[in-house]
Parts: sequence; C-alpha cells; structure tokens
Amino acid sequence: MSTPSPAAPATGHRNETVIVFALSLAAMVVSMMQTLPVPILGLIRTDLGATTAGVSWVTTATLLSAAVFTPLLGRFGDQHGKKPTLVAVLGVMVAGSVIAALASSLPLLILGRVLQGAATAIFPLALSVLREEVRPQKLPGAMALVSGTLAFGSGLALVATGLLTSGSGADYRGAFWMATGFAVIALLAVLFLVPATRHKTGGRTDFLGALTLGVTLLLLLLPISQGHEWGWSSGRTLGSFAGAAVMAAVWVLTELKVREPLVDMRMFVHRPVLMANLAGILVGFGMFANFLGVSYLVQMPEALTGYGFGASILRASVEFLLPGAIVSLLASPLGGRLVRHRGPRVALGLAAALGAAGFAWLALDHGHTASVIGAGLVVGAAVSFGYAAMPAVIMASVPHHQSGIANGINSISRSTGSAIGSAIVTTILASKTIEHLPAGVPPLPAESGFTLTFGIGAAAFALVALIGWLGLRGGRGTVATGSVPAPAEAGARAAGAAEPQKAGATA
Repeated sequence: MSTPSPAAPATGHRNETVIVFALSLAAMVVSMMQTLPVPILGLIRTDLGATTAGVSWVTTATLLSAAVFTPLLGRFGDQHGKKPTLVAVLGVMVAGSVIAALASSLPLLILGRVLQGAATAIFPLALSVLREEVRPQKLPGAMALVSGTLAFGSGLALVATGLLTSGSGADYRGAFWMATGFAVIALLAVLFLVPATRHKTGGRTDFLGALTLGVTLLLLLLPISQGHEWGWSSGRTLGSFAGAAVMAAVWVLTELKVREPLVDMRMFVHRPVLMANLAGILVGFGMFANFLGVSYLVQMPEALTGYGFGASILRASVEFLLPGAIVSLLASPLGGRLVRHRGPRVALGLAAALGAAGFAWLALDHGHTASVIGAGLVVGAAVSFGYAAMPAVIMASVPHHQSGIANGINSISRSTGSAIGSAIVTTILASKTIEHLPAGVPPLPAESGFTLTFGIGAAAFALVALIGWLGLRGGRGTVATGSVPAPAEAGARAAGAAEPQKAGATA
C-alpha cells in the first residue's frame, strides 16, 4: 500500500469535518479569553480592593503574554509537532483559568491571565494543522471557519459574562469557572479528534530571537495599552516606544545572523505577508473599536447625556453585540468560498467595503436601535471576511515549515490592532466629555467622541481596501487567484524546485 503524499491528506471527508470542528472550538475558546474580563473589571476592582490602573493589568497581561508566546510556540509547533504543542498550550490555558477563578489577590489573578494569554498560540497552530490535514480545495473554507470563530468567541464571552454577573451579589469568579469548562472541552476535543503531527522540521529553537522579539513586542504594546493611565507624553510612554524601536533593530540583526532564525526576514518583508500583517492590525482595530464603541454608547444614560440607550451590561451584550458576533460566524463559510473562487484580494476588498460602510452608518446615525444593530451586523461580516482572507494570503506565500510562525506573527498583528483600538477609543472618549453635568455625576463622554471613533473605524477599513488593491496586486498566482498551495507545493517552492499550481489545478 502506498503512503499518501503530503499534498493529498490521508484523512477522509468525515475526519476533515471533525478536525475543523475541534480546531474551531479551540480557536473560539482562546478568543473568549481575550474579552472575558471586560464587563467585570469593576467587580474585580471592588472585590480585590484594586485601583483602576491596577485592574487594567487583568486585560493588559493577557495581551503581553500573547505577544511573547504566540510566535515562539508557533515556531515550536512547526519544529517539534503541532498536536503536542496544541495539547500543552490548552493545558496551560486550563491551569490559568483555574488560577484566575481561585485567585484571592490581584497578582495571582494576573498570573492566571498571563497563562491564559499564552493560549493565543492555538490559532496559528490550528491553521498549520489544517494545512496538513485538509484537502487544498477545501482549505480556504476550513481556515475561514476557524478564523470566523475568533470574532464570535469574543462576542460570546461578553454575553456569557454579562449573563453570569447580571444579578445582585454577582461573583466575577463564575466567569473564570466558565472559561475553565470551555478550556477543558477544547482540550479533550483536540486530544481525541485531531490526528498526530505528520510534518516536523526539527532543528534548534532560536531562543535569542524569541527573547528579542518578545522584548520588542512588550515595549511596543505596554505603552499602547497603558498610555491612557501613564499619559501619552509621559517619560514612561515615550521611553517604551523608543526602546521598542531599538529592540526591533536588535531583533532584526539577531535574526540575520542566526543559522536557524525564529523568523526568516525574507518571509517577514515579503509583500503579501507584510500587507496581510498590516491588514491584520487594521481589522483588529476595527473589531475592538466596534465592540468598545458600541458597548459604551448604548450604556450612556440618555436623560443626562441626550444620547444613548441606558442599557445594562447584559442588554448591551445580548441585544447590541451578540448579533454582529453571530453574523461573523455565519459569514465565515461564505468568506471561505469567496477566497477559494475569487481569491483573498477580493475577500479583503469586500471586507473593507463592508467595514467602511458599517462604521460610516454608525457615525451618521447611532441614535436608533435598528441602526446600531444593523451597522454591527455589517461590521461583523466585514471582520469575518477579513479574517478569512489573511490566513489564505499567508498560506499561499510561505513554505510549509514556516506556516506556524507566519500565522503567529499575523495573529500578533491583530492583537496589536485590538490594543490600539482599545487605547484610541478610551483616549477619545476620555478627552471629549460633557461640560455641564449635575453635581456628583462623574465625567461622561460627549456624543462627538463616539462620532469621531466610528469615523476613524471607517477610515481604518478604507486603508484595508488600499492594502488589498495595491499590496496584493500582481502577486504570485496563488495570491492573485486564491488557490492555496498544498504542503508539498509550498515546500517545493521553498527549495526552488517547482512553481505553485495555478488556480483551478486543484479544483
């Protein structure tokens, strides 16, 4: 009996469906960890007696942990096996969730969140597994479905947390126990449904490259996430940005001299990969600008501000945010078909058009429930199409043995965009406040702050259109037409032995 070639995965149709389900579940759970604590930061601050600045580290710690561990674990999975790395990372996420649920102090809770953040590496690892196990003609749809669970999981976490903490005397720990349960289910699904890794490159792990990249990302994301508390012109903020620039140069020099670098610089600056990462920043920005902007907007008390809906956290999550998250999930298979038949460039262009239209709608009319929900549906579809396009560009542009690290970097670009979105929304709303409020009422953002936020969101998606039109123009056949190469083809291209198949050859 002949052994199946890498270009034709041995898994059957039914097994492909099971694998995609297990990896989609794991990706959904890791995306839930990112937004899980957002509605309960006030409860955490009160229960643990923390300051506002201190409790902000509950979200910042996860972001920084993801920045450090995602590229390292993505590369480690390429070298030493994707399934073992996936299982280990999910185990760490379970441990972090338990620690967060049992934490009786802020430092212990932050430790749990650091461990949860390390699980962000699940997403690039999942895409690498799909590249091994799913037929080339089905790969864009599978990647789009897994990607679509990211926006859905983020919205689901907001809704579930709102439900768990909606009553009087609510305990925020219930949200972390819920996270523990989801993490255990995801771990069992991957353990029993995902096959063992068939492709390992081996080699030495570039710990020096990982260290310098981690420090660079820490120095970049720390001031972005804490700039509002520190002050954007403070010494700490400006010093951190300057340090990030210096460490970026050190990282590049390190990678150019190491025999087996963590990141191949030629891959990093390859135009389609670079453009996909820039698009990742902008789409991540748009997703968080929508989540935070709409969440804050609908909770504004109309009697005091003249706008808003006076919604509770639960109503804001269920009525205004959940529909967009559901649309993101439902639109992901459509995004996959669009990538397969028309190419990622078209999918990214449609994402840009929908995102710009949705945010423009919000900027022009955010005084009616139907408008806010309808615009959220449009933005949700835009995020899903954008997330479907980016992995396809990455997979079509890098050899098999670099797919984990390449998707890891793209994942970090989206996290960076989310952090920038959070920082910009928070800063705008804090700087534009209503001047005349009754005595004893804390400062509330002016309506113009929300209009500006949504206008910036529209501009971000307009830039995505520019990236898709110019950045992916005239690319290699796989990028321009949407045919994603099989592992064997990517490896052959890396060795210079063969060109990738043209569109239609795998259909």
